[in-house]
Amino acid sequence: MTEQDVRELLADRRIFPDLPADLPSDAELVIDSMALVWLLHQVKTRFGVDADPDDSELDEFTSVARITAYLNRVRA
Repeated sequence: MTEQDVRELLADRRIFPDLPADLPSDAELVIDSMALVWLLHQVKTRFGVDADPDDSELDEFTSVARITAYLNRVRA
């Protein structure tokens, strides 16, 4: 899974209306619980990755780079 894959998921303006298209990979993100559920559902649907982060792993969803790294660890 690439950063571009994650960017494409985050490009849905219905769920993430305020994210700029040119968001740097390390820019700080704030993803609410509903958006996280949607994101994880899309990851499972599109890529077959069944990610179920526990509370200690939620910090991994704070940037495009960290989301990508987390999903690749789960996928491995």
